[in-house]
Amino acid sequence: MNARTAGPVLVVGTGLLGASVGLALRAEGVDVLLADVSPTALDLAVDYGAGRLPAPGDEPALVVVAVPPDQIPETVARVLAHHPGALVTDVGSVKQQPLEALRALGADDSRYLGSHPLAGRERGGAISARADLFLARPWVLTPHERTTPAQVRVLEDLVLDLGATPVRLSPEEHDASVAVISHVPQLIASLMAARLVDAPSAAVGIAGQGLRDVTRIAASSPELWVQILGANADAVVPVLEAVGSDLAGLVEALRGQHRPGARRAVAEVLAAGNAGVSRLPGKHGQDARFASLVVLIDDRPGQLAALLTEIGEVGVNLEDLRLEHSPGAQIGIVEVAVLPEVRDRLERELTERGWRIAG
Repeated sequence: MNARTAGPVLVVGTGLLGASVGLALRAEGVDVLLADVSPTALDLAVDYGAGRLPAPGDEPALVVVAVPPDQIPETVARVLAHHPGALVTDVGSVKQQPLEALRALGADDSRYLGSHPLAGRERGGAISARADLFLARPWVLTPHERTTPAQVRVLEDLVLDLGATPVRLSPEEHDASVAVISHVPQLIASLMAARLVDAPSAAVGIAGQGLRDVTRIAASSPELWVQILGANADAVVPVLEAVGSDLAGLVEALRGQHRPGARRAVAEVLAAGNAGVSRLPGKHGQDARFASLVVLIDDRPGQLAALLTEIGEVGVNLEDLRLEHSPGAQIGIVEVAVLPEVRDRLERELTERGWRIAG
């Protein structure tokens, strides 16, 4: 073990993110101290190996605050006062509002450097924590005007020890970015999923992977998201207004689809979506577009493993994979993404080996 981060590191808040930070640092041999307002949560995180209870004389040089969003400013201020030699960061998903609230409390923000790991799981708590939660995930650092280069290096070392990729943005840039890539998508997913509440059972019964993709994040905690959206409302509202304007235009075009230009307006909405999707980084951060092949497999143990093994034997590198089931049938639908130049060869090889190709 060759950790860049010097211990002990104090983690305040032992939920999913805090406990995962502790597990990852301990795996690197770093001494981790844990604190939480809930004795039960704290004991559970200790039992899972995320760290130890502080002992007299322990004085961390680095503190990671991993508490709910509405508790961040007060918690950071308290930690700064209790540990006057420590650099303090937090892992909240909004950065500008907590910084302003911290300053309003009169805290010493010269030792505060906010950060945000773009990682998580559907379930929370130490029981769901993982040492590899941050592996290869972006972790945004948001230095402000009182941040020093040495402090940035300390936090970058922490991020690298956790297996994540450090990214630097200002607090304002960060909040504008997550509004587009996280906060508004959460709201749109929730709005779409809400349409299912009164949808006929027949409609829900034939739902496929497309609907599941759109609504997956709608299962997130309302209590947590009310806090996040309230803290980032200034960045979220303009994006929502733009989406609302686009949606109103689309409704008008469909309502009057036989008017001149209406079909073009619909086509341009769809084409703009294509252009946006093409900007999303794919494997290894590349903007490459892949070709897909849909394979039908029997819904029984070992079939997916056998398919993946044979794709490897053919010598084709799998770029992505999506699995769903056919409603009312004992069939699995596997969509594999590969480089366009090998797609036809893979289809030919799998067909010769007895696999059923859809389409």
